[in-house]
Amino acid sequence: MSLFKTVPPNIVQSIRAFRVVELQQEAARLDQHFLYAYCAEAVTKQQVLTTIATAFHFPRHFGKNFDALADCLTDLTHKAGKQIGFVVVLEQLPNTQKFDKEARETLLDVFRDAADYWAEKKVPFRVFYSFQ
Repeated sequence: MSLFKTVPPNIVQSIRAFRVVELQQEAARLDQHFLYAYCAEAVTKQQVLTTIATAFHFPRHFGKNFDALADCLTDLTHKAGKQIGFVVVLEQLPNTQKFDKEARETLLDVFRDAADYWAEKKVPFRVFYSFQ
């Protein structure tokens, strides 16, 4: 039985009852990419984006802004060839003055847009996140 039995293939949602190791195992079972970023040390938008870029192995020229993140999650990855699916975990997104609710929502909107992009291509793109 799939861990994702009740999780739509293209969604951005709180990690809730899922454990990271279980998500990683399910990604491997489905032969999908597992992308994980632990953001607890980040305080600012730049630090969050740098953490994600490093964890996801984005190119050195990554612009460290939301537009560049969107490009890397969609265009750049699409150009890398046929994709079979993604399980993304953004753990411990900060709740600081320099990365406030608006910044977190903008970040999650970028991932929602990426989920929509991959849905059009019939590629699963599941994102799970948690806040500090």
